[in-house]
Amino acid sequence: MDHGDWTPAGGGAAAIRMTAVRPAAEAAGGGGADPAIGRALAGDARAFEELVRRHERRVYGLARRLLGRPEDAEDAAQETFLRLFRSLGRLDPARPLDPYLYRVTVNVCRDHGRRRRLRLAVPLEEMTAAEEPAAGGADPAAAAGLAEERRIAAAALSALPQKQRAALVLRDLQGLSTREVAEVLGSTEVTVRTQISRARLKVREFRDRVLGGRKETKS
Repeated sequence: MDHGDWTPAGGGAAAIRMTAVRPAAEAAGGGGADPAIGRALAGDARAFEELVRRHERRVYGLARRLLGRPEDAEDAAQETFLRLFRSLGRLDPARPLDPYLYRVTVNVCRDHGRRRRLRLAVPLEEMTAAEEPAAGGADPAAAAGLAEERRIAAAALSALPQKQRAALVLRDLQGLSTREVAEVLGSTEVTVRTQISRARLKVREFRDRVLGGRKETKS
């Protein structure tokens, strides 16, 4: 499954920007109409299976970042594709599928959180274990530093309010534009920019508190 790579850009007073590196084939796949949609609308079961295979990594990756636990993300991904199947008749084959799938995934994750009455939170040990690169051939100190930055970023992300977290994940991890994020969330670009700015500020402040506290402890 695609969990992306969290790369802090800058430190200290600079906001942490968490970006996702998506395979080129995936990034290109969501940019236009998908002919498989038309075939699925015509009753081709294999075409729908193709849609699932083509989009399941991005759907699971988004759900994982919003819900944290792999089993919850898998349930959300299954529910997302079930809703896709039920709504095939309302889809426009001439439009890209990704914005619709992102919107459904976000809504499914919100419903999941409401049903369990849980605040969305990331189990850091599970998420960072999947995110960390193999240590073979890498500088141990650099690898440890990157792993630490990712753990801090994950903790900061889990502490964000739900709407800010969704906006930041879609923009900085999934790589959507501000306009696309607004479309997915059913919001305005102005609101999304505000949510993302506040989220980045909170992530930066969280990082500064964590690192500052550790420096004081060592001193």
